Amino acid sequence: MKVNGNIIFLEENQSLLDFLETQNYDIRIIAVELNGEITPSSKYKDVMLKDEDTLEIVSFVGGG
Repeated sequence: MKVNGNIIFLEENQSLLDFLETQNYDIRIIAVELNGEITPSSKYKDVMLKDEDTLEIVSFVGGG
């Protein structure tokens, strides 16, 4: 699987939510694009990842 341009090998089937949590992402402040489509956070637990998937994960940052 490709995550933000880096290849990551999935050791087991897991949901997008499980993946994000194991990678220490704060799901309250990120947006996820899966295979070119924005995935709503309400769907993270239902989306099962596959080795051929491409994820782009963006964090929101405050500033002024």
